[in-house]
Amino acid sequence: MSTPVRIVLADDERMVRTALRVILDAETGLEVVGEASTGAEAVSVVRELRPDVVLMDVRMPQIDGIRATEQILATLDPAPRIVVVTTFENDSYVYDALRAGAAGFLLKRAAAEDLVQAVRLVARSDSLLFPAAVRGLAAAYGKGRPSAPPPWAARLTDREADVLRLMASGLTNAEIAARLRVGAATAKSHVAAVLAKTGARDRTQAVIAAYESGFITPG
Repeated sequence: MSTPVRIVLADDERMVRTALRVILDAETGLEVVGEASTGAEAVSVVRELRPDVVLMDVRMPQIDGIRATEQILATLDPAPRIVVVTTFENDSYVYDALRAGAAGFLLKRAAAEDLVQAVRLVARSDSLLFPAAVRGLAAAYGKGRPSAPPPWAARLTDREADVLRLMASGLTNAEIAARLRVGAATAKSHVAAVLAKTGARDRTQAVIAAYESGFITPG
């Protein structure tokens, strides 16, 4: 029997945490192992329990979910996958959390099956990348187009540059392979090269870097 995905819930509303726990604990292979009601408590609980996935509210007392995300990712290795849970998707807090290293975000009004799928997805080290939403966030809260291209852009091959653009469109490795007419292993290798050359933790971070650097322009 496989080891369940261990989850910590961080939200200042008890009812939200209770609802999330009921949904997740009912699923085979998922286990809620801890809860936190503040950002500071979230950091402490995650350091103690070392979960696989953290569902992190962005607006919490003491320190918010953004600072909590930064502290967790800076001090734990391996670090858990952090999913931002938010009421509004077009929110500077969401964008800042993605920049801080969150693997993606989920709306509090999401259906139960979408929540479960999101947890399973990030537990496999994939990212919750919603192309239109990330594009809109980058347009609203990004730094704007810089005067010079980022240093890493020159290190990308033409094929890797194409792969980064396809990643920003939300394509999976399999979809990238089909679009480029290459094998799945080749597509995976290209994605890994993009992450390495951009210095990104995952696909979400690579796409954020592409927008913020002007390599890809929102719109």
